[in-house]
Amino acid sequence: MSRRFALPTLLAALCACSQPSLSNRPPDDGSDRGEIQQAQLPAYPRQGNLIQIYVSPTTTFRFFVDAASISVSEDDGPIRYTMVARSPSGAENLSYEGIRCNTLERKLYAFGRPDGTWSKARNPRWVPISEGQANRQRAALAADFFCPQGARVRTTDDALRMLRKGAYSGVAQ
Repeated sequence: MSRRFALPTLLAALCACSQPSLSNRPPDDGSDRGEIQQAQLPAYPRQGNLIQIYVSPTTTFRFFVDAASISVSEDDGPIRYTMVARSPSGAENLSYEGIRCNTLERKLYAFGRPDGTWSKARNPRWVPISEGQANRQRAALAADFFCPQGARVRTTDDALRMLRKGAYSGVAQ
């Protein structure tokens, strides 16, 4: 083989080897041990399924979890849920999220649109849950309901029981 063809052929072979195929790509960043890259989105939440959670005495927003959306994997994977954040004026933000108790991380999978559909997050990735006031709702959800005392709830029924037991008002208004 002439030198003129050897270099392009070698470069093409190296490029082909370095590109993972779509089917062999690890989910997300490889840290989810088999989690599906794009979580299946739940049905849009209904008012009657919302459970209000207590976040802090200083927050002006009210936070709700959609009971019908909660999913607890059997293999210590993330707990997924829909959260509704309601401002004092009644404006709502909806998000479909996940929490990993073993690393105290969260991921946003999608955001709710006003027309009742979901918009998938552009770059879903795991980030540490912060105790800061700005996003205290996720820290409260992890510490008080899904990962109490560092132990992850085992089933969806356990998660629902914890939410209902500690529900702030019990009824979304």
